[in-house]
Amino acid sequence: MKLFLLTLSAVFIPFLFTSASNIPELEDGYEYVTCGSIIKLSNKASGYKLHSHGISYGSGSGQQSVTGFPESDDGNSFWLVEAAYGKVCERGKPVPCGSSIRLKHINTQGYLHSHAHQSPLSRQQEVSCYDGKDSGDNWQIKCQKNDYWIREEPVQFVHEETHVYLSSSPNVKFGQPIPGQLEVAGSTKGSTNIAQWAAQEGIYFAANKSK
Repeated sequence: MKLFLLTLSAVFIPFLFTSASNIPELEDGYEYVTCGSIIKLSNKASGYKLHSHGISYGSGSGQQSVTGFPESDDGNSFWLVEAAYGKVCERGKPVPCGSSIRLKHINTQGYLHSHAHQSPLSRQQEVSCYDGKDSGDNWQIKCQKNDYWIREEPVQFVHEETHVYLSSSPNVKFGQPIPGQLEVAGSTKGSTNIAQWAAQEGIYFAANKSK
């Protein structure tokens, strides 16, 4: 599968860390995840990043695999926030909690996807990276306390068609050819931190809340 280089006129927003915490101090106006943001998502249970690559599943759909990746500096962990399938959203618009989005993998151009196939290790629902476009790419943002998706705040992704939660357990690891990477699957249980994710490193835009 071809890899694509990313060229954008947006500015990478650096993290400003305080000495008392490893949570970055967010610059005013850039605390929101918006349409057009390019982000890395960190699982709250493991700290691993949502990741994909040109390696397909050997079972299930045979589509491109999605995993949890331990290193924070890998370019295959960047995802573009887009409107749900058949919808549009303006770059810079904050993503409301409860709305649906798609996540497009930057390097391979596939969409985070799920469907009625078993995941290879835990036998839950498979999560893949799909190079087509359909409503199986839609994920609803479920927040704990905010009206909008906020950086560094834990959120859940609920698959719009099948209602499973995007999840990754630190106890479910692959062997070869991707040793140490975690399985990412769709789980019916959303009550634990294996189904919580936080937007961290990335390219963010100043929020535009105008109608």
